[in-house]
Amino acid sequence: MDLLADIETLVTCESPSADKTAVAASADVVAQLGTERLGKAPEYVVIDGWTHLRWKFGDGPNQVLVVGHHDTVWPLGSLATHPFQIENGVMRGPGSFDMKTGVVMAFHAIAALPDPSGVTLLVTGDEELGSPSSRALIEAEAAGCVAALVLEASADGALKLERKGVSNYELRIIGRASHAGLEPELGVNASVEAAHQILAVNELGNPAAGTTVTPTKLVSGTVRNTVPAAASFLVDVRARTVAEQLRVDEAMRALQPVLPEARLELIGGPNRPPFERKMAEDLYEHASRLAAELGQPPLRQVSVGGASDGNFTAGIGTPTLDGLGAVGGGAHADDEHVIVEEIEPRTRLLTRLISELL
Repeated sequence: MDLLADIETLVTCESPSADKTAVAASADVVAQLGTERLGKAPEYVVIDGWTHLRWKFGDGPNQVLVVGHHDTVWPLGSLATHPFQIENGVMRGPGSFDMKTGVVMAFHAIAALPDPSGVTLLVTGDEELGSPSSRALIEAEAAGCVAALVLEASADGALKLERKGVSNYELRIIGRASHAGLEPELGVNASVEAAHQILAVNELGNPAAGTTVTPTKLVSGTVRNTVPAAASFLVDVRARTVAEQLRVDEAMRALQPVLPEARLELIGGPNRPPFERKMAEDLYEHASRLAAELGQPPLRQVSVGGASDGNFTAGIGTPTLDGLGAVGGGAHADDEHVIVEEIEPRTRLLTRLISELL
Protein backbone atom coordinates (compact mmCIF):
# COMPACT_ATOMS: atom_id res chain seq x y z
CA MET A 1 0.00 0.00 0.00
CA ASP A 2 1.71 3.21 -1.21
CA LEU A 3 0.13 5.23 1.56
CA LEU A 4 1.98 3.30 4.25
CA ALA A 5 5.30 3.34 2.44
CA ASP A 6 4.96 7.09 1.88
CA ILE A 7 4.18 7.71 5.54
CA GLU A 8 7.27 5.72 6.50
CA THR A 9 9.35 7.91 4.19
CA LEU A 10 8.24 11.04 6.00
CA VAL A 11 8.29 9.67 9.55
CA THR A 12 11.83 8.34 9.19
CA CYS A 13 13.08 11.83 8.31
CA GLU A 14 13.11 13.59 11.67
CA SER A 15 12.01 17.24 11.66
CA PRO A 16 11.97 18.98 15.07
CA SER A 17 10.49 22.44 14.56
CA ALA A 18 13.23 24.43 16.27
CA ASP A 19 16.00 22.82 14.17
CA LYS A 20 15.83 24.75 10.92
CA THR A 21 18.43 22.53 9.25
CA ALA A 22 16.41 19.40 10.06
CA VAL A 23 13.22 21.10 8.86
CA ALA A 24 14.93 22.03 5.58
CA ALA A 25 16.09 18.44 5.09
CA SER A 26 12.57 17.20 5.82
CA ALA A 27 11.16 19.69 3.31
CA ASP A 28 13.37 18.14 0.62
CA VAL A 29 11.97 14.68 1.41
CA VAL A 30 8.39 15.99 1.44
CA ALA A 31 8.98 17.85 -1.83
CA GLN A 32 10.39 14.79 -3.58
CA LEU A 33 7.53 12.57 -2.43
CA GLY A 34 4.93 15.18 -3.30
CA THR A 35 6.44 15.67 -6.74
CA GLU A 36 6.25 11.93 -7.39
CA ARG A 37 2.63 11.67 -6.27
CA LEU A 38 1.30 14.94 -7.73
CA GLY A 39 3.38 15.17 -10.89
CA LYS A 40 4.35 18.69 -9.99
CA ALA A 41 7.20 20.16 -7.97
CA PRO A 42 6.37 22.56 -5.14
CA GLU A 43 7.52 26.11 -4.65
CA TYR A 44 9.91 26.47 -1.71
CA VAL A 45 8.98 29.36 0.57
CA VAL A 46 11.70 30.03 3.14
CA ILE A 47 10.80 32.59 5.80
CA ASP A 48 13.11 33.44 8.71
CA GLY A 49 14.97 30.19 8.03
CA TRP A 50 11.95 27.87 8.13
CA THR A 51 11.13 25.93 4.98
CA HIS A 52 7.55 25.72 3.73
CA LEU A 53 6.23 24.10 0.54
CA ARG A 54 3.41 25.26 -1.72
CA TRP A 55 1.75 23.43 -4.60
CA LYS A 56 -0.65 25.49 -6.75
CA PHE A 57 -2.78 23.77 -9.37
CA GLY A 58 -4.25 25.65 -12.33
CA ASP A 59 -3.90 29.26 -13.36
CA GLY A 60 -7.03 30.58 -11.70
CA PRO A 61 -7.61 31.84 -8.16
CA ASN A 62 -7.41 29.62 -5.08
CA GLN A 63 -10.66 27.80 -4.37
CA VAL A 64 -9.69 25.11 -1.86
CA LEU A 65 -6.70 25.39 0.44
CA VAL A 66 -5.37 22.13 1.91
CA VAL A 67 -3.14 22.75 4.93
CA GLY A 68 -0.59 20.55 6.66
CA HIS A 69 2.79 20.74 8.39
CA HIS A 70 5.88 18.53 8.26
CA ASP A 71 7.59 19.68 11.48
CA THR A 72 7.18 17.73 14.73
CA VAL A 73 7.81 18.17 18.44
CA TRP A 74 10.19 15.18 18.54
CA PRO A 75 13.94 15.90 18.95
CA LEU A 76 16.58 14.39 16.70
CA GLY A 77 17.35 10.84 17.75
CA SER A 78 13.77 9.97 18.68
CA LEU A 79 13.65 7.23 16.05
CA ALA A 80 16.18 5.28 18.11
CA THR A 81 13.67 4.94 20.95
CA HIS A 82 10.43 5.27 18.96
CA PRO A 83 11.07 3.52 15.63
CA PHE A 84 8.59 3.48 12.80
CA GLN A 85 6.63 0.24 12.97
CA ILE A 86 3.27 -1.29 12.08
CA GLU A 87 1.98 -4.04 14.33
CA ASN A 88 -1.55 -5.45 14.67
CA GLY A 89 -2.96 -2.67 12.49
CA VAL A 90 -1.37 0.14 14.51
CA MET A 91 1.33 2.42 13.12
CA ARG A 92 3.81 4.10 15.45
CA GLY A 93 6.65 6.56 15.06
CA PRO A 94 7.48 10.16 15.96
CA GLY A 95 5.14 12.49 14.10
CA SER A 96 3.14 9.68 12.52
CA PHE A 97 -0.10 10.96 14.06
CA ASP A 98 0.78 14.64 14.26
CA MET A 99 0.85 14.95 11.35
CA LYS A 100 2.87 13.21 8.68
CA THR A 101 0.06 10.78 7.92
CA GLY A 102 -2.11 13.80 7.12
CA VAL A 103 0.47 15.16 4.67
CA VAL A 104 0.57 11.84 2.79
CA MET A 105 -3.24 11.69 2.78
CA ALA A 106 -3.28 15.11 1.16
CA PHE A 107 -0.89 13.96 -1.59
CA HIS A 108 -2.98 10.90 -2.41
CA ALA A 109 -6.33 12.70 -2.20
CA ILE A 110 -5.25 15.47 -4.57
CA ALA A 111 -3.57 12.98 -6.92
CA ALA A 112 -6.90 11.15 -7.25
CA LEU A 113 -8.71 14.28 -8.52
CA PRO A 114 -9.47 14.29 -12.27
CA ASP A 115 -8.51 17.97 -12.36
CA PRO A 116 -7.01 19.66 -9.27
CA SER A 117 -7.18 23.16 -10.76
CA GLY A 118 -8.12 25.60 -8.00
CA VAL A 119 -6.44 23.59 -5.24
CA THR A 120 -3.49 24.89 -3.25
CA LEU A 121 -1.60 22.57 -0.93
CA LEU A 122 0.49 24.29 1.73
CA VAL A 123 2.83 22.23 3.93
CA THR A 124 4.54 24.40 6.54
CA GLY A 125 7.56 23.79 8.74
CA ASP A 126 6.92 25.69 11.98
CA GLU A 127 3.38 24.84 13.11
CA GLU A 128 4.42 23.24 16.39
CA LEU A 129 6.07 26.53 17.41
CA GLY A 130 2.87 28.50 16.78
CA SER A 131 3.60 29.20 13.08
CA PRO A 132 5.73 32.31 13.74
CA SER A 133 6.98 32.56 10.15
CA SER A 134 4.11 30.95 8.23
CA ARG A 135 1.04 32.70 9.64
CA ALA A 136 0.96 35.48 7.02
CA LEU A 137 1.53 32.91 4.27
CA ILE A 138 -1.34 30.74 5.50
CA GLU A 139 -3.71 33.69 5.78
CA ALA A 140 -2.79 34.97 2.33
CA GLU A 141 -3.40 31.57 0.71
CA ALA A 142 -6.72 31.12 2.56
CA ALA A 143 -8.08 34.54 1.61
CA GLY A 144 -10.98 34.21 -0.82
CA CYS A 145 -11.10 30.40 -0.77
CA VAL A 146 -14.43 28.62 -0.50
CA ALA A 147 -12.86 26.32 2.10
CA ALA A 148 -9.70 25.49 4.00
CA LEU A 149 -9.24 21.81 4.82
CA VAL A 150 -6.78 21.10 7.63
CA LEU A 151 -5.12 17.68 7.70
CA GLU A 152 -4.32 17.75 11.40
CA ALA A 153 -5.06 14.47 13.13
CA SER A 154 -8.59 13.79 14.31
CA ALA A 155 -9.64 13.63 17.96
CA ASP A 156 -10.28 9.90 18.37
CA GLY A 157 -11.77 9.97 14.87
CA ALA A 158 -13.86 13.10 15.37
CA LEU A 159 -13.47 16.19 13.20
CA LYS A 160 -12.60 19.42 14.98
CA LEU A 161 -15.27 22.08 14.57
CA GLU A 162 -14.03 24.44 17.24
CA ARG A 163 -10.60 25.31 18.62
CA LYS A 164 -9.79 27.77 21.33
CA GLY A 165 -7.69 30.80 20.55
CA VAL A 166 -4.22 30.90 22.11
CA SER A 167 -2.28 33.71 23.75
CA ASN A 168 1.28 33.32 25.01
CA TYR A 169 2.94 35.59 27.57
CA GLU A 170 6.12 35.96 29.55
CA LEU A 171 5.93 38.19 32.63
CA ARG A 172 9.35 39.41 33.74
CA ILE A 173 9.87 40.75 37.24
CA ILE A 174 12.74 43.12 37.97
CA GLY A 175 13.78 43.36 41.61
CA ARG A 176 17.04 44.12 43.37
CA ALA A 177 19.64 41.75 44.77
CA SER A 178 21.01 41.84 48.30
CA HIS A 179 22.58 39.42 50.80
CA ALA A 180 19.81 37.14 52.08
CA GLY A 181 21.43 36.83 55.52
CA LEU A 182 23.03 40.19 56.15
CA GLU A 183 20.73 42.72 54.46
CA PRO A 184 17.60 41.09 53.03
CA GLU A 185 15.64 44.28 53.69
CA LEU A 186 17.77 46.13 51.12
CA GLY A 187 16.66 43.85 48.34
CA VAL A 188 13.49 43.69 46.27
CA ASN A 189 12.61 40.00 46.16
CA ALA A 190 11.62 39.07 42.61
CA SER A 191 10.52 35.61 43.78
CA VAL A 192 8.01 37.10 46.20
CA GLU A 193 6.73 39.50 43.54
CA ALA A 194 6.42 36.59 41.11
CA ALA A 195 4.32 34.72 43.68
CA HIS A 196 1.93 37.68 43.93
CA GLN A 197 1.68 37.95 40.15
CA ILE A 198 1.17 34.21 39.63
CA LEU A 199 -1.77 34.25 42.01
CA ALA A 200 -3.23 37.29 40.25
CA VAL A 201 -2.82 35.77 36.79
CA ASN A 202 -4.33 32.49 37.96
CA GLU A 203 -7.57 34.33 38.76
CA LEU A 204 -8.04 35.64 35.21
CA GLY A 205 -9.63 32.47 33.85
CA ASN A 206 -13.36 32.14 33.30
CA PRO A 207 -14.47 28.48 33.54
CA ALA A 208 -18.05 29.33 32.53
CA ALA A 209 -16.80 30.80 29.25
CA GLY A 210 -14.21 28.06 28.75
CA THR A 211 -11.29 30.46 29.26
CA THR A 212 -8.17 29.06 30.89
CA VAL A 213 -5.25 31.18 32.07
CA THR A 214 -2.41 28.96 33.29
CA PRO A 215 0.93 30.10 34.71
CA THR A 216 3.48 27.52 33.59
CA LYS A 217 7.29 27.70 33.55
CA LEU A 218 8.80 29.74 36.43
CA VAL A 219 12.43 30.90 36.67
CA SER A 220 13.79 32.90 39.61
CA GLY A 221 16.92 33.58 41.62
CA THR A 222 20.56 32.59 41.33
CA VAL A 223 21.87 31.15 44.61
CA ARG A 224 20.44 30.32 48.03
CA ASN A 225 21.88 33.30 49.94
CA THR A 226 20.98 36.12 47.51
CA VAL A 227 17.67 37.94 47.32
CA PRO A 228 16.54 37.34 43.71
CA ALA A 229 16.94 40.35 41.45
CA ALA A 230 14.94 38.85 38.59
CA ALA A 231 12.22 36.30 37.92
CA SER A 232 9.96 35.39 35.05
CA PHE A 233 7.11 33.03 34.29
CA LEU A 234 5.21 31.93 31.21
CA VAL A 235 1.42 32.04 30.82
CA ASP A 236 -0.74 29.91 28.53
CA VAL A 237 -4.17 31.36 27.68
CA ARG A 238 -6.98 29.55 25.82
CA ALA A 239 -10.26 31.25 24.92
CA ARG A 240 -13.29 30.30 22.83
CA THR A 241 -14.13 33.84 21.73
CA VAL A 242 -12.23 36.89 20.57
CA ALA A 243 -13.91 38.93 23.32
CA GLU A 244 -12.52 36.63 26.02
CA GLN A 245 -9.08 36.58 24.42
CA LEU A 246 -9.01 40.39 24.40
CA ARG A 247 -10.36 40.62 27.97
CA VAL A 248 -7.47 38.52 29.25
CA ASP A 249 -4.99 40.49 27.17
CA GLU A 250 -6.17 43.75 28.71
CA ALA A 251 -6.01 42.28 32.21
CA MET A 252 -2.47 41.00 31.63
CA ARG A 253 -1.37 44.44 30.50
CA ALA A 254 -3.01 46.06 33.53
CA LEU A 255 -1.01 44.03 36.09
CA GLN A 256 0.77 46.18 38.66
CA PRO A 257 3.63 45.26 41.03
CA VAL A 258 2.81 44.61 44.68
CA LEU A 259 6.23 45.17 46.26
CA PRO A 260 7.59 48.72 46.37
CA GLU A 261 10.26 49.28 43.71
CA ALA A 262 9.51 46.02 41.87
CA ARG A 263 8.93 46.42 38.13
CA LEU A 264 7.03 44.30 35.61
CA GLU A 265 7.68 43.74 31.92
CA LEU A 266 5.12 41.84 29.82
CA ILE A 267 6.10 40.13 26.56
CA GLY A 268 3.72 38.41 24.15
CA GLY A 269 0.02 38.50 23.37
CA PRO A 270 -2.59 36.68 21.27
CA ASN A 271 -1.00 34.08 18.98
CA ARG A 272 -3.92 32.31 17.32
CA PRO A 273 -7.48 33.64 17.13
CA PRO A 274 -10.36 31.39 18.20
CA PHE A 275 -11.67 28.98 15.57
CA GLU A 276 -15.40 29.39 16.15
CA ARG A 277 -17.88 26.63 15.37
CA LYS A 278 -19.86 28.72 12.88
CA MET A 279 -16.87 28.59 10.51
CA ALA A 280 -17.06 24.78 10.25
CA GLU A 281 -20.69 23.75 10.54
CA ASP A 282 -21.66 23.87 6.85
CA LEU A 283 -18.51 22.03 5.77
CA TYR A 284 -19.11 19.40 8.43
CA GLU A 285 -22.64 18.77 7.18
CA HIS A 286 -21.29 18.49 3.64
CA ALA A 287 -18.59 16.02 4.70
CA SER A 288 -21.13 14.02 6.71
CA ARG A 289 -23.33 13.59 3.64
CA LEU A 290 -20.37 12.46 1.56
CA ALA A 291 -19.30 9.94 4.21
CA ALA A 292 -22.78 8.44 4.11
CA GLU A 293 -22.68 8.25 0.31
CA LEU A 294 -19.35 6.42 0.54
CA GLY A 295 -20.84 3.93 2.99
CA GLN A 296 -18.59 5.09 5.81
CA PRO A 297 -19.62 5.33 9.49
CA PRO A 298 -21.26 8.61 10.53
CA LEU A 299 -18.78 11.39 11.18
CA ARG A 300 -18.40 12.80 14.67
CA GLN A 301 -17.46 16.27 15.82
CA VAL A 302 -15.65 17.72 18.81
CA SER A 303 -14.44 21.01 20.30
CA VAL A 304 -10.82 21.10 21.49
CA GLY A 305 -8.55 23.40 23.46
CA GLY A 306 -5.51 22.87 21.23
CA ALA A 307 -4.90 25.24 18.34
CA SER A 308 -3.77 24.67 14.76
CA ASP A 309 -3.29 26.61 11.55
CA GLY A 310 -7.05 26.23 11.13
CA ASN A 311 -7.37 29.02 13.69
CA PHE A 312 -5.72 31.34 11.18
CA THR A 313 -7.85 30.32 8.19
CA ALA A 314 -11.08 30.52 10.19
CA GLY A 315 -9.91 33.74 11.81
CA ILE A 316 -9.85 35.57 8.47
CA GLY A 317 -13.34 34.33 7.59
CA THR A 318 -12.59 31.28 5.42
CA PRO A 319 -14.86 28.30 6.13
CA THR A 320 -12.58 25.69 7.70
CA LEU A 321 -12.80 22.00 8.55
CA ASP A 322 -10.08 20.57 10.78
CA GLY A 323 -9.08 17.11 11.99
CA LEU A 324 -9.39 15.50 8.56
CA GLY A 325 -6.12 13.59 8.97
CA ALA A 326 -5.10 10.48 10.86
CA VAL A 327 -7.27 8.50 13.27
CA GLY A 328 -5.34 7.39 16.33
CA GLY A 329 -3.98 9.17 19.36
CA GLY A 330 -1.03 10.00 21.59
CA ALA A 331 0.05 13.22 19.87
CA HIS A 332 3.41 14.41 21.27
CA ALA A 333 3.54 11.40 23.60
CA ASP A 334 5.23 8.01 23.80
CA ASP A 335 1.97 6.37 22.69
CA GLU A 336 1.67 8.32 19.42
CA HIS A 337 -0.07 6.00 16.95
CA VAL A 338 -2.28 5.75 13.87
CA ILE A 339 -5.04 3.21 13.11
CA VAL A 340 -4.00 1.87 9.71
CA GLU A 341 -7.43 0.73 8.49
CA GLU A 342 -8.79 4.29 8.81
CA ILE A 343 -6.23 5.92 6.51
CA GLU A 344 -7.58 4.83 3.12
CA PRO A 345 -11.29 5.60 3.71
CA ARG A 346 -10.48 9.00 5.19
CA THR A 347 -8.36 9.74 2.13
CA ARG A 348 -11.25 8.81 -0.18
CA LEU A 349 -13.54 11.11 1.79
CA LEU A 350 -11.03 13.93 1.42
CA THR A 351 -10.90 13.44 -2.35
CA ARG A 352 -14.69 13.59 -2.64
CA LEU A 353 -14.88 16.64 -0.43
CA ILE A 354 -12.28 18.57 -2.42
CA SER A 355 -13.90 17.54 -5.71
CA GLU A 356 -17.33 18.80 -4.69
CA LEU A 357 -15.96 22.04 -3.26
CA LEU A 358 -14.24 22.74 -6.58
